[in-house]
Amino acid sequence: MQNYYSSKVVLITGGAQGIGRGLAQAFALEKAQVVITDLDWDAGADAMQWLSKQHLSVEFIPCDVSKEQQVQQLMNKVRQQHGRLDVLINNAGIASPARKPLAQLSVDEFDTVLSVNLRGPFLCAKYALPLLEKGTNPTILNITSTRAFMSEPNTFGYTAAKGGLEALTHSMAVSLAAQHIRVNAISPGWIETGNWQKEGQKIAPQHSPEDKEQHPAGRVGTPEDIAEAALFLCSDKAGFITGQSLTIDGGMTVKMIYHE
Repeated sequence: MQNYYSSKVVLITGGAQGIGRGLAQAFALEKAQVVITDLDWDAGADAMQWLSKQHLSVEFIPCDVSKEQQVQQLMNKVRQQHGRLDVLINNAGIASPARKPLAQLSVDEFDTVLSVNLRGPFLCAKYALPLLEKGTNPTILNITSTRAFMSEPNTFGYTAAKGGLEALTHSMAVSLAAQHIRVNAISPGWIETGNWQKEGQKIAPQHSPEDKEQHPAGRVGTPEDIAEAALFLCSDKAGFITGQSLTIDGGMTVKMIYHE
């Protein structure tokens, strides 16, 4: 991005592992001042060490994005350290408890997923707003999922939350336009994150020919695929794009599959 991010302050929730770690690496490589937050302290420390070995630097601030007071404290720390925010990436999310039949899924289990995946982005945007208003060409990017548009059985909370986040994206885009804040989403499909976890939880990717053939692109996705799109959508090159959701799934959701 030709040094576009060299003076930018970028906050990535759920930035310690998986797609979030890939986003942190990509923005740090572009010389952004990257702040990651995560509920997992060990993963946050591991991410900072992993990036340090690449001569990249990020800040880690532990936070449970479903908790209003913790989000307020997070944004206060960003304000104290940087005074502004240019990019907010709402990436934090959980899938569990998953694959429980409707009759067996408790209200608390359903609410737990919604509280992180949907309430969290709302809280982060709400309390980041004063910082974003001080930023330069500020943007919010929500990481949703193709599960917002298609489902596997018994994934009620995750699917509902991601669908809600898609709607929240265009709602915020319209509502925050007066503050000149663009808001977009990326909807990832199957992204292999096994080797983007903290030490002790890394898993070497293993994909069958059938796994790859599900994708017209011929492979499963990687965090780098999401990060490259994020770098574009959060830059001035995407200055006329707001309220949109970009599906990145190797074409999987447009491929019709027949069983003979």
